[in-house]
Amino acid sequence: MKGRPLRYTPRRDAGLYAYERVLEHAGLTPVAGVDEAGRGACAGPLVVGAAILPDGRRGRIAGLADSKLLTPARREDLYAEIVERAEAWSAIVIPCHDIDRIGVHRCNIAGMRRALAALERRPAYVLTDGFKVPGLGVPALAMIKGDQVAACVAAASIVAKVTRDRIMVGLHERYPDYGFDVHKGYVTRDHSAALAEHGPCPEHRFSFVNVGRALRKNGAMALGEAGDDLLLPGDGRTEGAPA
Repeated sequence: MKGRPLRYTPRRDAGLYAYERVLEHAGLTPVAGVDEAGRGACAGPLVVGAAILPDGRRGRIAGLADSKLLTPARREDLYAEIVERAEAWSAIVIPCHDIDRIGVHRCNIAGMRRALAALERRPAYVLTDGFKVPGLGVPALAMIKGDQVAACVAAASIVAKVTRDRIMVGLHERYPDYGFDVHKGYVTRDHSAALAEHGPCPEHRFSFVNVGRALRKNGAMALGEAGDDLLLPGDGRTEGAPA
C-alpha cells in the first residue's frame, strides 16, 4: 500500500500553517478557523471568533499564536493585523443569561455555527478548537489545542479573546466592585472575595455553582438589580458548573 503523498501530510516542522497548506493542496480553500473565549469564566459573555486568512505570504502573520500565550498588548497588535489582513472574520457575543438558560456547551456550539455563518466568505473547510460542530454543510475537523497547531484557529482565538476582554473592561466601568478589567470574569482569589462581599451582579452566570452560592448569601442585593427575569440556580433548566 502506498503512503499518502507528502504534500497531503502535515509536516511537524511547517508550524501553524501546516494544515492550511495541506488543505490548499487538496483544493479545500478557503479554510476557516473557529475558537471561543470565556467558556470557563463565571461572569460576562461567551465570545466565539471565526477567521479566514488569505493564502500565501499575506496570510503569514508573524508571532501568531494561541491567544492565551500572548500578552494583552501583543494580542491587541495581532488583532489589528488579523482584521486588516483576513479575507473574512467575525465575532459572536453570547450574553450570560443565554448561558444560564441553555448551558455553556450548547451556547458554544451554537456560537460556532453563528460565527461561521457571519463570515463574508463561505469556507470550503472548517477547523474548530476542541469540539465537533455538526450541521455546518462543509467538511470540518475538531482539533485538540487547535489554537496552537492551526493558524486560522489561532487567529480566531485572538479575535474572540480581544473582543471579550474589551467587553469585560467596559463592564468594569458599570460594576467596579468586581475587578472585571483584571480577571475578565474568571475565578480568582480577588473575584471570589468580591463575590462573597457584594454578591453577584447581573453580568454573573447564575447557573454556576460559585455564583449561586454567593447569591444565596447575598440574595436581596443581586435580586434587586437583576429583576424578575433572573434565572436562579437549581430550577432544572441549566447544568451549571463552576469556572
